[in-house]
Amino acid sequence: MNSMDSNQAKSSLLCSPEASQSQRTPNPYVTGTSVVALKYKDGVLMAADMGGSYGSTLRYKSIERMKPIGKHSLLGASGEISDFQELLRYLDELTQQDSMCDDGNSLGPKEIHSYLTRVMYNRRNKFDPLWNSLVLGGVKNGKTYLGIVTMIGLNFEDNHVATGFGNHLARPILRDEWRKDLSFEEGVRLLEKCMRVLLYRDRSAVNKLQIANITKEGVTISQPYSLKTSWNFFAFQNPTAGAQGSW
Repeated sequence: MNSMDSNQAKSSLLCSPEASQSQRTPNPYVTGTSVVALKYKDGVLMAADMGGSYGSTLRYKSIERMKPIGKHSLLGASGEISDFQELLRYLDELTQQDSMCDDGNSLGPKEIHSYLTRVMYNRRNKFDPLWNSLVLGGVKNGKTYLGIVTMIGLNFEDNHVATGFGNHLARPILRDEWRKDLSFEEGVRLLEKCMRVLLYRDRSAVNKLQIANITKEGVTISQPYSLKTSWNFFAFQNPTAGAQGSW
């Protein structure tokens, strides 16, 4: 085969339907930062800010990263926003198929969390991962559920979870202050404390957040709002003295 034939063969391979259908996310582009969630006595609370970072630039400030799934569940996501949108498309198809069975039953949070673990692990094995860490919470038949799954399929269930920097900065606070009988107001204050620490310490965080509440009645997501902050930490003496999240 001469060089011209070789070039034509390479060109035909690159233009083939198989090649054009193969899509990868080699690096995340527009990403969201931490999601923090906890169980409380009546259900599950979840918080996330609305920032979208384009590399190191905080480019977007109105991205919603928590979405209700079916009747009983709520999904929050860190990581690549377009991959999160792809996951929502998968879940929309799943819930439509479940609804069309018309058998009086519906998928609960445990089933959806299990489905997500399979999707993430399957994509990881194809070397085509969805660049997200996901938090799935819900209430069904009086039982609260809260789980997490990473981009490589690692998953677990716990009383409180966090993704991104929240796993390092918010989880210690939750371990110290979370308890089973938290009221709604106490749970919101605890989440706000975690989000305030992340705002101080995470460069990708933005002071515009939402808190979602899921109970047996359904899902409600708050309007975006900002936290009160204070940056007066006596910089000439000790810049971290008295600051939340300081060591």
